[in-house]
Amino acid sequence: MGEIKVKLVKSRIGKSPIQRKMLDALGLKRRESVKVFRDTPSIRGMVRKLANIVAIVD
Repeated sequence: MGEIKVKLVKSRIGKSPIQRKMLDALGLKRRESVKVFRDTPSIRGMVRKLANIVAIVD
């Protein structure tokens, strides 16, 4: 399996509690922060749920 980089592009202020919990689980605390994850279906699902807040970086 490969790796994906996930970047927080919008602030977590004003987001729902579920979205905040997912951001905490991903370890994305501040805007413009980037984390590297293994490309698994669970990570892809979280990124899909947070599509308007995070972006996948190459």
